[in-house]
Amino acid sequence: MRIPLITILFCLLWSSLVAADKPNILFLFADDFSYEALGYLGQTDVETPNLDRLARRGVTFTHAYNMGSWSGAVCVASRNMLLTGRSVWRAEKVAKSTEALREAGQLWPGLMKSAGYDTYMTGKWHISANAEKSFDVVRHVRPGMPETAESSYNRPTKGQTDTWSSSDHALGGFWQGGKHWTEVAADDTIDFIKIARDKTNPFFMYVAFNAPHDPRQAPQSFLDRYPIERIKVPQNFLNEYPFKDAIGCGPELRDERLGPFPRTEHAVKVHRREYYALVSHLDEQIGRILDELERSRKADNTWIFFTADHGLAVGHHGLFGKQNMYDHSLRVPFVVVGPQVPADTKNDSPIYLQDVMATSLELAGANQPKTCEFQSLVKVARGDAQPSPSKAVYGGYLQLQRTVIKDGWKLILYPKGSVARLYHLTKDPYEMNDLARDPSNLAKKAELFAELLRLQVSLDDPLDLRASYPGW
Repeated sequence: MRIPLITILFCLLWSSLVAADKPNILFLFADDFSYEALGYLGQTDVETPNLDRLARRGVTFTHAYNMGSWSGAVCVASRNMLLTGRSVWRAEKVAKSTEALREAGQLWPGLMKSAGYDTYMTGKWHISANAEKSFDVVRHVRPGMPETAESSYNRPTKGQTDTWSSSDHALGGFWQGGKHWTEVAADDTIDFIKIARDKTNPFFMYVAFNAPHDPRQAPQSFLDRYPIERIKVPQNFLNEYPFKDAIGCGPELRDERLGPFPRTEHAVKVHRREYYALVSHLDEQIGRILDELERSRKADNTWIFFTADHGLAVGHHGLFGKQNMYDHSLRVPFVVVGPQVPADTKNDSPIYLQDVMATSLELAGANQPKTCEFQSLVKVARGDAQPSPSKAVYGGYLQLQRTVIKDGWKLILYPKGSVARLYHLTKDPYEMNDLARDPSNLAKKAELFAELLRLQVSLDDPLDLRASYPGW
């Protein structure tokens, strides 16, 4: 049966009008970017003027968390959760079959495409699905991290010459290919915005920077902004974390091997200096993207999300990596800008960074699959609703660490050594005063342990905590 031409034209016009009414989505995704590295929050002496101006345009969720990881590469777990919508242990179950999910249109970009979006991607991917087939336009798909030289590890050590140079292009890493990867990703995104400027369909841009993940390489001009005298050691600095081996964070873990054991204040300052330089360099490139979006005249109908896959210790608690349950490694910045989002506001209710997927699907008018376990923040971001301030946050790493955060308290468990740590985050935000052995906190420990067990069941957590903590 032939469909009349007038019917076809009407359908095309209608779909065009519907698509034009949908907002654009610009997702800016950093790697190893702790919540404290956002200058707007005033936690550290780091310069992020462009991200600060973005934050002043919208709402910053100050307590956004990653749920954890089944591998040392925490970014793999975080991105699998992000792109599949599944919680950590269910995401692990499908991590090797995400290509099949892509073919079925069940990954985040496929769902956006089904909702009428033109999709663009550049940068770090790090899941098993084919990135080139996941988006309409793809440039420079990057691996988990740039290759690095051995000289970037176990440094600087007393009495030995530090041969690592963050700005030396000959060492490869972020400099491989001739231009810093952060600048390449920004160039790609600016080009994407120019392509999308004259199109009718809304766009979904997935911009995944590798920075500020190590190797800690940035142009010399950014290193010069942070003379070593300017850098402060974290308040909770330790020469050695007492449970580092029991939690899998000893010298055998790549991230921890970047700095020398035991930790020294000088080594921490050197690494934080290079980390800040990478952050500020990334910030400048994000500024270029924001400027191009303004020039495109698409900004007023664009929702912008800035977040990261997890945080990073860089010297907190004697740790360097993200494979721990402390806030510096679990928490990330989460900035939302969009139509009707109030400017220059902060929301301290707990969320997961992966909530961005459900949020974008609601904005797109797309059907949220039943497998998506995260929550839309549209109403919360606009100030029309509040997530529950008493929501319990779950965290887990391998079978070695678990945590639950609720009502300003955090319980951390290390089942390999039957260790418990308890912090009153409201009074002790740097997690320096362990209250687990205080008899007056027995009821609080029991309450949090029961909450953690409940979360384990709801999330299909395979670890049996009762075996390590009998009588709790």
